[in-house]
Amino acid sequence: MAPVDTPQYDYIVLGGGSGGSGSARRAAGWYGAKTMIVESGRSGGTCVNVGCVPKKMTWNFASVNETLHLAPHYGYDVPKDVNINYRHFKELRDATIKRLNGVYERNWGREGIDLVHGRARFVGPKTIEVQLEDGTKARYAGKHILIATGGRPIIPPIKGAEHGISSDGFFEIEDLPPKMAVVGAGYIAVELAGVMAAAGVEVHMYIRGDQFLRKFDPMIQKTMTERYEAVGVHIHRHHTGFEEVQLLQDGKGKDKLLKLVNPDGSSTEVNELLWAIGRAPEVEDLDLHVPGVSLNEHGFIPADDFQNTSVDGIYALGDVTGRAELTPVAIAAGRQLGNRLFGPPELKDSKLSYDNIPTVVFAHPEVGTIGLTEPEARARYGDDKIKVYYTKFTAMYYDVIPAEEKKKNPTEFKLICAGPEEKVVGLHILGLGVGEMLQGFGVAVKMGATKRDFDSCVAIHPTSAEELVTLR
Repeated sequence: MAPVDTPQYDYIVLGGGSGGSGSARRAAGWYGAKTMIVESGRSGGTCVNVGCVPKKMTWNFASVNETLHLAPHYGYDVPKDVNINYRHFKELRDATIKRLNGVYERNWGREGIDLVHGRARFVGPKTIEVQLEDGTKARYAGKHILIATGGRPIIPPIKGAEHGISSDGFFEIEDLPPKMAVVGAGYIAVELAGVMAAAGVEVHMYIRGDQFLRKFDPMIQKTMTERYEAVGVHIHRHHTGFEEVQLLQDGKGKDKLLKLVNPDGSSTEVNELLWAIGRAPEVEDLDLHVPGVSLNEHGFIPADDFQNTSVDGIYALGDVTGRAELTPVAIAAGRQLGNRLFGPPELKDSKLSYDNIPTVVFAHPEVGTIGLTEPEARARYGDDKIKVYYTKFTAMYYDVIPAEEKKKNPTEFKLICAGPEEKVVGLHILGLGVGEMLQGFGVAVKMGATKRDFDSCVAIHPTSAEELVTLR
């Protein structure tokens, strides 16, 4: 039992990111639970500070540059080499993030949530100790405790790796590096390599296989890899890791110089190196052994569909669980957990469905996907039960550019249907504007739409999206 002078809460949330905030606000704002959030960094977590929000703003920034290069084909007299003031953009982006930090904290305050800044660790089954920013320590007890501490980028254990940056450090760049190396083949690597290439940086991607986005449908893998190469990204395949990273010149932008040494002794010089090789759960200093919370072989906290961990009354969600590491998923799971713990009896079984979660990769072009990939669908239903509808074309926006340039800007759609009713079990799209397009189609797939349902929808002409309801 916690000492009688230890503040008691109905709900203690460790982590003020998307999932933690969503759950705390549901518990306190809807149901009046006495709630506290413990946050060791900037309010809003990864998504707000070094994830979705600044990433999308940077994607918008790079997309403007692409538009400027296309503008002369539409008759605009735009100089071939437009000066880019990236530092100005970064200052605007930083100001936006700071404003959002305040929005989060004001929302918590309005709903009566106590915010404690510091690092938390368990000192009892339902008691935490927080190392406060002023150096003192304080203890708090909670009937229910949620672990939503998120994750952090992985830096490989090689000599000189610290001279590179992670996705966190990417948002500290003030001057565009002329030449940049990106190590990784997942969506973070593809997104950040894409924005740098679209902004005019010479980008080199180092990947372990032949293609990137390996968890996505083969169509996405093949077309996106080819598209990046077509626009000038240098892809180094079958990369097994650098032997060493040497700092030749310290500085920023063009004034920084690194030497990437390969195992065979060959080397490449770049101005910046981005590690995008994965993320690890932020759990090391929580002392989870005290309450007995289990970890899996990868260091994540296993949680069931109701966000329960191995210990009664302690829950986990978001990136710390390693399951569907997406901001909207964490928010939705957090709200459902708040409903279950503090809502009326009819919500005692409230939980998030992890089936058919739509996902967008803000690459260049964008990628949207929901449901099963084609190999997954064939493995689940059998080849004879699967029918695939497919199209590839160039969006009307690019009609004004030469034919050889059009090929560098594909739009490609695939519908994967199962059974005699041709239920849509997978939808994969890439091209201009598909990020906004997917949300509506995601609703249809979530509702169990069939190919006939798609066909019965009157097309909106002229759009790229109409191709999804006219596939033959």
